[in-house]
Amino acid sequence: MACEIHKIDSNITGLSFAEEECLKELPSGGVTWYDLEPNSYSDFGGELSTVARAPIDPSRQNKKGAVVDLDASGGFNVDFTQSNLTRLLQGFFFADARELPSTKPMNAAAVTITEVVSGATDEYAAASGLNAFSPGQLVMASGFANATNNGLKVVAAATATALEVTTGLVNESTPGAGAKLECVGREFAQDDLSIAVVGNVVSLVSAAVDFTSLTEFFPGRWVFVGGDASANRFNNNAGFARIGSVTETALIFDDVTWAAENEAGSGKSIRLFVGTVIKNEKNPVLIKRRSYNIERTLGMGASAVQAEYLEGAVANEFTLNIPQADKLNADIAFIACDNTYRSGENGDTVKAGTHIAAPGEDAFNTSSDIYRIKMHVHDSTSSNPAALFGYVSEASISINNNITPNKAIGVMGAFDTSAGNFEVGGSVTAYFTTVAAVKAVRANADVGMSIIGAAKNAGFIFDIPLLGLGGGALAVEKDAPITVPLETAGAENKHGYTMLYEVFSYLPTLAMPD
Repeated sequence: MACEIHKIDSNITGLSFAEEECLKELPSGGVTWYDLEPNSYSDFGGELSTVARAPIDPSRQNKKGAVVDLDASGGFNVDFTQSNLTRLLQGFFFADARELPSTKPMNAAAVTITEVVSGATDEYAAASGLNAFSPGQLVMASGFANATNNGLKVVAAATATALEVTTGLVNESTPGAGAKLECVGREFAQDDLSIAVVGNVVSLVSAAVDFTSLTEFFPGRWVFVGGDASANRFNNNAGFARIGSVTETALIFDDVTWAAENEAGSGKSIRLFVGTVIKNEKNPVLIKRRSYNIERTLGMGASAVQAEYLEGAVANEFTLNIPQADKLNADIAFIACDNTYRSGENGDTVKAGTHIAAPGEDAFNTSSDIYRIKMHVHDSTSSNPAALFGYVSEASISINNNITPNKAIGVMGAFDTSAGNFEVGGSVTAYFTTVAAVKAVRANADVGMSIIGAAKNAGFIFDIPLLGLGGGALAVEKDAPITVPLETAGAENKHGYTMLYEVFSYLPTLAMPD
């Protein structure tokens, strides 16, 4: 005799998402569900609206109402880790990620590594696709059975079927499904690069390479300058830098994290590390609205798992919370067209597809994993303008796509959604040291803000190059430090975007916070 179920606990629920092929339609050729690890939910599901008849009648009674509308939406809070939200952030930015060469890209077909060949060739082999890489690129190899075949490699040569590296490999005849090669930067030839500082503007100068021919370098992208070995870094110039402009001979930086000085780089093969970039795009051809099915399983029904779905869900609001002495976490919200359920009985089961487990990574913590939070007034004459404050007690940055559901007669829920302006905002509470931040508010100054995090040889950057400030009323309380609460409002910058996110799959130990 089966026992009767009286309750279902929240801890046995699960959350995942799948990208739709068209609004409210999953791909017909196989669905991939990506599992998430939520901390909590907010307003997840569908809210029904009913209207009752209320005729003039001596009995003064209403008639039973009818369901006339459905508002579907869903929100949840999740810890921010190295890669758990990268795929979803494409939806919030309405853009494809600008991916580096990879055998497992997010938005293209995967390349299967068929063999690793050692000896004279030191090659990773595949049926095709390896010519996406180029000589001099730094490639992070992972997922191979032999440890020697994993780690950071330098590309010596690349064809469609073979990727030769400069370090020795070990024969591996059948690499597992998890084997992956991913570009994470570039190593330049010995004596090629130098640092030039003109006034206070910093440039990375090449004697032999045309930077405009290298697609991984473009305005707005951040790079980390320098590798762990002394032969791969300048003696006096190392850190994160944002590319302001690109010429044939130089990368001109408009923001650097170190006190730069002129340096020739003699005898050095300098390494630059780069990541995957996602930003809101200016070119309409590059603007892409994504929609999702979002599945929340609800435990066992009569004979199978129950679930509820948000269908035609479009990314609406994203807030990265940066509290002190805590972990980074994000509040995420979607506006959906419909909300449906699967009972788990009589064939009414969960939607088919392959589930990819959540990566299970550690969250970034705000005490030791934040490399820098900086806000500064724009200064075209300096690549390292003075910060408006030294330390921050708490901060947040947010995206709002201002999604609204489109309603119509004959449709329960919404038949589509419309997007408003891409709004970037947030708040910062800084410890007061000077009146510079308050004066910047009063002057309506052009301000930039960036947040850099790094841990375990990986990292990320959220960058708002141009914003306006609000607030600024000093908080003065007895026996407490003075603080400055500031509200931020991002705006389109000279390169045509408001916010840029860059995730680094690999960074040298040199890039880790002190």
